[in-house]
Amino acid sequence: MVLVFLHGLTMDPAVLRPMVDALALSLPTVVPAGPVRNDDGTHSWWAVDPAHRAARLAAGPSDLFDRHPKDRPAARAVLAQTLADARAAHPGCRFVLVGYSQGGMLLMDHLLMQGEPDVAGIALLSSTCIALDEWLPHVDRLKGLPALVTHGRSDGDLGFSAGERLRDLLQAAGAQVQWLPFDGGHEMPLVVWRALRRFVLALQAG
Repeated sequence: MVLVFLHGLTMDPAVLRPMVDALALSLPTVVPAGPVRNDDGTHSWWAVDPAHRAARLAAGPSDLFDRHPKDRPAARAVLAQTLADARAAHPGCRFVLVGYSQGGMLLMDHLLMQGEPDVAGIALLSSTCIALDEWLPHVDRLKGLPALVTHGRSDGDLGFSAGERLRDLLQAAGAQVQWLPFDGGHEMPLVVWRALRRFVLALQAG
């Protein structure tokens, strides 16, 4: 089993890596970098116009289910190559895919639009649906899949209702959903890291 952790918008995978290592899991972990390199050295999976994002945030927490980022195919290609490289390094492995915020959007977009047969479970941390009209015809791919979904009740970026929509999508598709709402914002607090560790350990135990 290999854990692949997908960072969020404008994040540095090198900073995230020690946090992932602190989970102290006895399995290989991969923290790939998104294909968009920002001026400050951080990475994103697809570019987001700063002015548009600022206007969205000024209007309050939002739900992106009707957004269709045009660079999704390039992001999916990076993730597909990451998984291919992991398979080459660990033949016969299965994956635990974890995505925070934009990384969770990519994770779901990859699973639904391309399919992925070797996934043992997924964790979606403070994320949301995108391109829902494109996703819905493929939700049968989620049936039976163990999934941890977490979201802050005071998330000022992606509204709590957006997290609930993502949870509901998975549940309606027949995924085995663990839902963790928490008191906080757009973040990964200790309660989330502890839940993620328990989730992965349970998958390892089989």
